[in-house]
Amino acid sequence: MNPAGRQLPLCIFFALLAACTGTAATDGDAISQSGDEAGIELVTVASGLDKPWGMDFLPDGRLLVTEKSGRLLAVDTGSGEARAVRGMPESAEVGQGGLLDVLVSPSFTEDGLVYFSYAISGGGGYTTRVARARLREESLSGLEVLFTASPYYDRKQHFGSRLLIHEGHLYASIGDRGRRHGAQDLGTHNGTVIRIYPDGRVPADNPFVDRPGALPEIWTWGHRNPQGMALHPHDGTIWVSEHGPRGGDELNRLEKGANYGWPVITYGEEYRSGKIGEGTHKAGMEQPLKQYTPSIATGGIDFYTGERYPGWGDSVLVSALALTHLNRVELEDDGLGREYRLFTEKKLRFRDVQQGPDGYIYVLAGGDSVLKLVPARSGD
Repeated sequence: MNPAGRQLPLCIFFALLAACTGTAATDGDAISQSGDEAGIELVTVASGLDKPWGMDFLPDGRLLVTEKSGRLLAVDTGSGEARAVRGMPESAEVGQGGLLDVLVSPSFTEDGLVYFSYAISGGGGYTTRVARARLREESLSGLEVLFTASPYYDRKQHFGSRLLIHEGHLYASIGDRGRRHGAQDLGTHNGTVIRIYPDGRVPADNPFVDRPGALPEIWTWGHRNPQGMALHPHDGTIWVSEHGPRGGDELNRLEKGANYGWPVITYGEEYRSGKIGEGTHKAGMEQPLKQYTPSIATGGIDFYTGERYPGWGDSVLVSALALTHLNRVELEDDGLGREYRLFTEKKLRFRDVQQGPDGYIYVLAGGDSVLKLVPARSGD
């Protein structure tokens, strides 16, 4: 029981269990527990939000932020004023589901489109949906449903979901919905990253379009619960982060049609101990670029390529929920280098991270705030 005399929600209990009881990291990376956040301050941009989950910047510098409970906010990063956007579709805040990610169209100045993912109820349960609408001032119009994951389940976990547009295609990550073996079934969207056109059509060159019994939207499969997705700044590949069970959180690079192994292979184990699947390797299944054991509970990710933070260089930034830090891993020509665990002393759950158009890094943290990383000597 917690101090208030109430039981912890299962998702929090399992995250704490994974953090406290996992084995030592096995990927060989050196780790600095705090080090390079010295001289960097976490400055509050906006507070008092209701479980902020996803964010993206508008061309005018305002930050769109989703609240899991269903509101979309337009945040002025200078004043901190947050104004609710009207016209959002109804979402189901249930378990780990709710209003999830938001993505501003790369052509927003021409088309005014905003994309979002969210949990919905129906069909005897819940699932993940992707839609878009046009934003003008603080109002949405012309809602279009682009994709609805199949099937619906009565379980309330592992909805995913991050969004990315790259080379004219829309990618969305879908969790395994707690039905782990569905991640190895191409007849469901469980544990997949899907690829569609921004208007919802299925590209003819998707890997399983012509396979009988397979769902044509699927781009990659064998994921558990991918909640981070970002475009590598140099080679144009798409990276995802995903939650493992007790250990085995992963960073993966997406390859067309690839199977990432869950639950056949994993570096994690059952929450109450015990082996999952067949081990850590199997022919025809991909290895992660990096795995975290104990679990850090990976949230959103982004790449940092700027010059605001001396000595950082090119890095991938990973939000950490269970181990309450911002994870920075240096990019090297032959892969990933040293790992840094930043702001551990703050004890904040980091949900999402994004480099802003001003070159600063913004995070959603603490369950109620937008924060900005500011070098103490920058004067900004």
